[in-house]
Amino acid sequence: MERARPDRRRVDRRALLTLGAAGAAGWAVGRVLSRTAPVGRDVRASGAVATILDDPDAPAIGPATATLRLAVFSDYRCPACRHGFPALTEAVADDGDVRLLFKDWPIFGASSIRAARVALASVSQGIYPAVHRRLMTAPGLLDDRQLHAAVAAAGGDWSRLRADLAREGGRIDMRLRRHAAEAASIALPGTPGYLAGSLLAVGAIDAPAFARLFTAARNGA
Repeated sequence: MERARPDRRRVDRRALLTLGAAGAAGWAVGRVLSRTAPVGRDVRASGAVATILDDPDAPAIGPATATLRLAVFSDYRCPACRHGFPALTEAVADDGDVRLLFKDWPIFGASSIRAARVALASVSQGIYPAVHRRLMTAPGLLDDRQLHAAVAAAGGDWSRLRADLAREGGRIDMRLRRHAAEAASIALPGTPGYLAGSLLAVGAIDAPAFARLFTAARNGA
């Protein structure tokens, strides 16, 4: 007597449903783990945290008396930096009590260095935060045309910036070298790096993860 053969379509559908359920469960577990896993590692043993966070020369925004200082190591051509920038902006705004320090660390080549130098040269015009935002969201390779546009959109004077860059270029380059040394001192492997108190988070993270980072840093975790 010939045995009945299973309907292949039913088997395939059952397999797909099983895989779908497993995938959904895995996604849910991943979401739970992402909310409970440590969001940063403690780098206080490096002895460099105070030096980085108390840097009076770093461009900064936020209350000077904020309960938390956050140093951001970034590169304008870094995809992860650019991807994480909106979440960082959202989290800092939602918190309202974070002092954000910018640590330009151009590691993506000559155009990154050029963009970082232009951004730091804009400090004297008081437009660094606006230039930083423009460069983090500008498309393309950040050529001089885009750099000029970013400065102009921030309300700056391009001719003055070029003169400042020519005059202060050596000091700006020293600052960039200092940022690189600071990154090395906390064993930061690349950009972006977010140092909140003594906790260092690496890579693009979302707004809820930033909120957890801020809470953990304030609690001294």
